Amino acid sequence: MDKKLHFVAIIPARYASTRFPGKPLALLGGKPVIQRVYEQVSAVVEDAVVATDDERIFAAVEAFGGRVVMTSTEHRSGTDRCYEAYQKLGKTYDVVINVQGDEPFIAHSQLRAIMSCFDDEQTEIATLVKPFTEEDGIEALENPNSPKVVVDAASKAIYFSRSVIPYLRGVEREEWLKHHTFYKHIGMYAFRSEVLRAITALHQSSLERAESLEQLRWIENGYKIGVGISDVETVGIDTPEDLARAEEFLANKH
Repeated sequence: MDKKLHFVAIIPARYASTRFPGKPLALLGGKPVIQRVYEQVSAVVEDAVVATDDERIFAAVEAFGGRVVMTSTEHRSGTDRCYEAYQKLGKTYDVVINVQGDEPFIAHSQLRAIMSCFDDEQTEIATLVKPFTEEDGIEALENPNSPKVVVDAASKAIYFSRSVIPYLRGVEREEWLKHHTFYKHIGMYAFRSEVLRAITALHQSSLERAESLEQLRWIENGYKIGVGISDVETVGIDTPEDLARAEEFLANKH
C-alpha cells in the first residue's frame, strides 16, 4: 500500500462496570489500570485517547498526562462510545483502533498485528485471534465467555461463536485440540473511519441477539473483518480476582 495510513487508538473506559465498579481506576503495580493500558497503546500508536463517561476517570487520565474526551453515559457498546469520541477529536483519521480499557498488558506486537490487517485495502474492520493450544485443555475451548472464530483462507472472519466451532465429526471431544487449530477471539477491533460511522447506525441483528456478540451484526450486514493472529496471552481484568491475577503476572514479568 502506497498511502501511509493515519491511525488513532481510542480506549473506552466506563466507571459503572457490574462486576467491578471503578475498574479503570483500580491500582495495578501502583498505577491505575487505565494508565497502564494508555502507556502500552501510546508506545505504538502515536495518537491515543481515553473515552470515558465519568469525571473521576477523566481527572485521573489528565493527572498522568494522557489525552481524554468525555462521552455520553447512554452508549450500549464500546463501539458507540468510540465513534462519539472520534467525532469529538475534530481530526480525520483513516483507521480507528478500539482498545479495551481493561487490557493493561496489551502487547505492542498485537497492536502492530491489527494495524497490518489494513495493508489489505479490502479490510473494513480488523480484530485479533489467538490459537488455542493443547495445554489450554477442552474446558478453555468450551468456555462460552471465550468466543471462538472461524477464519477463511484470506484471513477474514467467517463467524464468531460462544459454541465450539467447527464441530469435529468422528473425533472424541477430548482429542479435538490435537486435530484442529481453533481460534480464540481477542476483543480488540480496528475500523476504517467511514465504516465505524456506518456500523454505529445499524440495528441489532438476530445473530447478535442470539450469541450476544456485537461483531455478528457487522458480518450479517456484509462487512469484511480481517483477522490478525497473535500468540500473546492477554490478562484482561473483569473482576477483583482478575486484578489479583494481574498483580501476580506483573510481579513475574519483572
